Amino acid sequence: MTHRNLHTPDAAALEHLAHRAVLQLPAMFRDHLGDVVFRVQDFADDEMLRAVGQTSPWALLGLYHGRPFGQRSIWATGDMPSVISLFRVPLLEECHRRGVSLGAMVTHVIVHEVGHHFGLSDDDMRAIENEP
Repeated sequence: MTHRNLHTPDAAALEHLAHRAVLQLPAMFRDHLGDVVFRVQDFADDEMLRAVGQTSPWALLGLYHGRPFGQRSIWATGDMPSVISLFRVPLLEECHRRGVSLGAMVTHVIVHEVGHHFGLSDDDMRAIENEP
């Protein structure tokens, strides 16, 4: 890693960008995100990394944790709310590496993690992204 100042923008700035990204989603998706918690932290913790088979905290930009929307039931009680986490420092590094704006990168990650909320796999989302 280089000596760039990865302490700015801060978590509040990423939360703002995430909120804007959610507002850009079609209402039919946005309407089903009311109970999803959005969280920003510098890096994924070890448990999060293990959950997706990663070892490097630099490899993870975002993570969805929860029961996908289509698998919910009125009979399931005691579930914690679903959480979409954004990992600030790897996001900033990835923006620099790709030469894209932080807003564009946050939007990309939010859309990806919202896809998981609706039950899409990584392969499903790659196929959608690669459609002409």
